[in-house]
Amino acid sequence: MAETTQRMATANRTMPRVPLALVVDDHPLFCEALSMTLKSALEVDDVVTAASLAKGIERIGEAPAPDIVLLDLKLPDVDGLDGVIRLKKAAQGIPVVVVSSLADNNVIASVLKAGASGFIPKHSQRGVFVEAFDRIWKGDVFTPDGYVAPDTAEGGRAVDEAAAVERLSTLTDQQARILGLVCEGKLNKQIAYELDIAETTVKAHLTAILRKLNVHSRTQAVLIAQNARFASLMQKHDAV
Repeated sequence: MAETTQRMATANRTMPRVPLALVVDDHPLFCEALSMTLKSALEVDDVVTAASLAKGIERIGEAPAPDIVLLDLKLPDVDGLDGVIRLKKAAQGIPVVVVSSLADNNVIASVLKAGASGFIPKHSQRGVFVEAFDRIWKGDVFTPDGYVAPDTAEGGRAVDEAAAVERLSTLTDQQARILGLVCEGKLNKQIAYELDIAETTVKAHLTAILRKLNVHSRTQAVLIAQNARFASLMQKHDAV
């Protein structure tokens, strides 16, 4: 206990004040508890919340911009790594930290590969948040105690996931939205209607998507997207 108290005190001395934090999570009670932790233990001046990825990205574009973003993996409008990739691209240099109860080694590794500045298990003690913020402000990447990077030689699975995440991270927000709709089985005409753009624009984006993912068909693009999704990682975890 004394060691934890001392670590918290040290961290509080080294961390700069954080004027604004954005929490992207659709659980109001957790958002409230996390806001209290951020304000009391980390001296964050203000905390704003967003219940979906779309609202989180919208809030990032407003003034004042948040100084740090805390993101849940499971949101109403996105599942898993897609959210990390799209939010990280929108944040443009703002640290994005994943806060999730799904602290599987494969998930953590893929989240970090997607560009997150750290991973904090949900319901962690406040001392863990203090340590995480301290290390992130120093430019380090935070991982929780007990995290072991997956063996990249294990059947090539971790390598495949990392490659998929890296390719997907090159897509623009619009391209990511279009790929998501393709994964839902929607045709170009349906995508154009839903996004209120011309069908020729959809085709142009799809051509760019295939080029960036280094594939030749929609089916191959969908397979890459599915390989980087959170659900596929958890299926591997459940099978162990």
